[in-house]
Amino acid sequence: MKIKDVKELQKCANKVRQGIIESVYNAKSGHPGGSLSVADILTVLYFNQMNIDENNPQAKGRDRLVLSKGHTAPALYSVLALKGFFDMNEIKSLRNIESRLQGHPDMKKIPGVDASTGSLGQGLSIANGMALASKMNSEGVRVYCICGDGEIEEGQIWEAAMTSAHYKLDNLCLVIDNNNLQIDGKVNEVMNVYPIDEKFKSFGFETINVDGHNVEELIKAFETAKKVKGKPTAIIANTIKGKGVSFMENIAGWHGKAPNHEEYELAMKELGGAE
Repeated sequence: MKIKDVKELQKCANKVRQGIIESVYNAKSGHPGGSLSVADILTVLYFNQMNIDENNPQAKGRDRLVLSKGHTAPALYSVLALKGFFDMNEIKSLRNIESRLQGHPDMKKIPGVDASTGSLGQGLSIANGMALASKMNSEGVRVYCICGDGEIEEGQIWEAAMTSAHYKLDNLCLVIDNNNLQIDGKVNEVMNVYPIDEKFKSFGFETINVDGHNVEELIKAFETAKKVKGKPTAIIANTIKGKGVSFMENIAGWHGKAPNHEEYELAMKELGGAE
């Protein structure tokens, strides 16, 4: 069942953030910063937009999602658990050697995961294949691909972007999580990718700029993308790395480290998850 109420979706996104902190804390490793920045995007997709069934994860006509920035798996796992693909308590097993919830998503082990990702730059190519196959089979599947802004420094992204437009993949929606931070610092200082919208427009995409934490704007953008014909859509979602946890926000150092116990308790308190 899709959630239409904006406040309910915001509550879901907050629970997703709690799950991110819970999983990374228990793992004592992981990537909280980019997971927190993409939480609202994933929440809107899974709870409001995508044609999926948690009781039938392999349904033939389901929509697909490719989390190209696979290191933000904690966000995807939290969303999938909240949606009911598996028990929420399982997220505490993140990165455990015996767990199926490894540091990057594995489509062979985790229900609801459509693509094994982690090698940055490859997700859009995978999504292209899914979208093209759906067109050839007339299945009516929509494919969503989420990339990081640092990730689009990879050359393969732009080869894939040419392919998306060449085959007129209007059932493909690319989302750029534009938090302007990557592991080494600010994206515009490490390797400037701006203006992102104009670049994708020049590659043949319809482009939409949104506040990536505004649920209403995200819904409107995804609905607009569904109406675009003859070309793919790129949604540039302006976000804040570490969103929702004050001491993590806009700090590159939280790209890939886990909070200690004191930081965990503070983060959960801020997210309303403390006992």
